[in-house]
Amino acid sequence: MGEEKMNEPSVAQIRAFRLRAHHLDRTYAYEDIPEAVGACGMQNTPPGAWENALYHRIPSCSLMQMERLLYGSPTDSETGKALLQAWSLRGAPFVFPASESGTFLSALIPQEDEPWIYTRGITLALDYLGMEMGHLFELLKQVISGLDRNVIVGKNPLDQTLAQWMLPALPEEKRQLWMQPSMYGEPDRQTVGGAVVSFLLRPCAFCGLVVFGRRLPEGPSFTSFQNWLGTSLSLEEAARREAQKALVRKYLHCYGPAVPAMFADWLGCSKEQARRLWAAVSEEMEEVRVSGKKAWILADDHDSLFSKPDFSRPLLLLNGYDPYLDQRDRAMLQPDKTLQRKIWRTVSNPGAVIFQGKAVGIWTSRKKGSGLDVEVTLWKDEEGKLPEEATLFRELSGMVEEWSAFRGLSVRGIRRTE
Repeated sequence: MGEEKMNEPSVAQIRAFRLRAHHLDRTYAYEDIPEAVGACGMQNTPPGAWENALYHRIPSCSLMQMERLLYGSPTDSETGKALLQAWSLRGAPFVFPASESGTFLSALIPQEDEPWIYTRGITLALDYLGMEMGHLFELLKQVISGLDRNVIVGKNPLDQTLAQWMLPALPEEKRQLWMQPSMYGEPDRQTVGGAVVSFLLRPCAFCGLVVFGRRLPEGPSFTSFQNWLGTSLSLEEAARREAQKALVRKYLHCYGPAVPAMFADWLGCSKEQARRLWAAVSEEMEEVRVSGKKAWILADDHDSLFSKPDFSRPLLLLNGYDPYLDQRDRAMLQPDKTLQRKIWRTVSNPGAVIFQGKAVGIWTSRKKGSGLDVEVTLWKDEEGKLPEEATLFRELSGMVEEWSAFRGLSVRGIRRTE
């Protein structure tokens, strides 16, 4: 009976375990940045999301220091660049340690019988062109090496430039179709060829053929992995196998207990690819129960998961798209499905107020001039654990002021909403 009990962690234990894994159990030091960013990567949509996420873990790191870690020294391109931004999980832009590029890039390359992440929508363009994705991908790989010598500013210019580079390699009867307006929503700016390239840039990123460079006033810049870091991404089979295992371990450490379907959602990949990656680490896993159902953790995480919950940093004000909010078992963060829909929206997620690992409210900020108007919504405290309302709002107001100062902005007003 006692052993069975140790096999089913409490909700509080799971929340405390995940907070530790996400480096949110306390404030960390500057030297912890690679570990904090590399825990599971940091999504950077909308732009600046990764900076907010790092701030909540390591508030002593300034925006200027973050920029240097990502872009290197403005006077010496060889200094810095400890971090890298590229399309990664779910096809979204992510920031992660450059030294772990294999884990966040090449580990996502599927086997031949598995679809590439993010490419499901390409079918419409392929049918119009009467061409196969594999053939077009090979053509793109042949010309994208031009990024070894070039930097292109702007996502649409990147799509259109690469599509133009591909044009001479296409069968003559396909070239006119390639240059027709896109069927994906921006026909005045994008061609069919540009749309195809846009989908295929994710597979190219996983192969180390394109990364984000410095963000400029006109928009993000793009170049090759080789041009940006001065080295190539290893695609050797042995290196990829190790990277795949590391990716699964990261997921389980940050989001366990979990099941393969949750892992597939997090990666944005097919169930087949997720099961294959999962199986590669299965001998390192331990089965537990969550609400009576099977789930898995890393065996090495057992003691941490089943330890007494420690919420010594109980209150957090996280921005939308923070890695901690990327939990696929959303009931663990907030059991009320109506409230879940307020946190995870179709577009533009708000920030979340977290107390002892649970989402207890949301917050939004709107920039007006050099200031911010902030609204905070706190939900009814069903468990009776929250501090007194006035005390809580005072603490949150202080957190808003500190975050705004980090962003170089002032707070015009903080309003409580229902």
